[in-house]
Amino acid sequence: MINVLIVDDDAMVAELNRCYVGQIDGFTCCGTASTLQQAKDLVLNSALPIDLILLDVYMQQDNGLDLLPELRNARRPVDVIVISSAADAETIKKSLNYGVVDYLIKPFQFSRFEEALTGWQQKKTLMDNQQYYEQSDVDRLIHGSNPAAADNKKLPKGLTLQTLRTLCQWIDAHPTMEFSTDELATSVNISRVSCRKYLIWLAQMNILFTSIHYGVTGRPVYRYRLQADHYSLLKQYCQ
Repeated sequence: MINVLIVDDDAMVAELNRCYVGQIDGFTCCGTASTLQQAKDLVLNSALPIDLILLDVYMQQDNGLDLLPELRNARRPVDVIVISSAADAETIKKSLNYGVVDYLIKPFQFSRFEEALTGWQQKKTLMDNQQYYEQSDVDRLIHGSNPAAADNKKLPKGLTLQTLRTLCQWIDAHPTMEFSTDELATSVNISRVSCRKYLIWLAQMNILFTSIHYGVTGRPVYRYRLQADHYSLLKQYCQ
């Protein structure tokens, strides 16, 4: 489970972000801080395991960006996503210079929030589990996807490339296997409802073949398998 600390002095915004975090599989809010000092104490002086910080900039008493140099100086392996109404060039440049992994300008849609967290998770997984890299791996770390294939990945609203990539990589690793929504959702650790949306889209794209099976209760179970003649299209979404 990935532990997320929310730093925001607006209690309503902090609660909204906490609820957003709770809707994304694999993430949990481990704490909130309404001041920079509280954030420093939690990150630098406590045993609370923190993997990711959602950081506001404009706070009543503080500038959230002041936390960034302290994290760097302390060499804490904690990544930061800035969530702020600050849209001026100086603030954004300063954030990027200190290595924030994403920057969300308020207000934003949940889909963009989910993309920020799952995109970071994909990169972290790649960095944590790979000792050497090919150019395509570096491209994924820096650009988030294969730029050459980006134009082919127009997804319906509510679907993200990061989650699609995870599903397609699993399917690519099991090319002859027939599977249900529940089986795939459990294997990649996402919700069944979310998984079902991606499978429907992949079937519409003719990447997956769908069959219906009826059990003893008469309730149909949809099962899927890769269309062999569309394997190359699946590979595009694995990059």
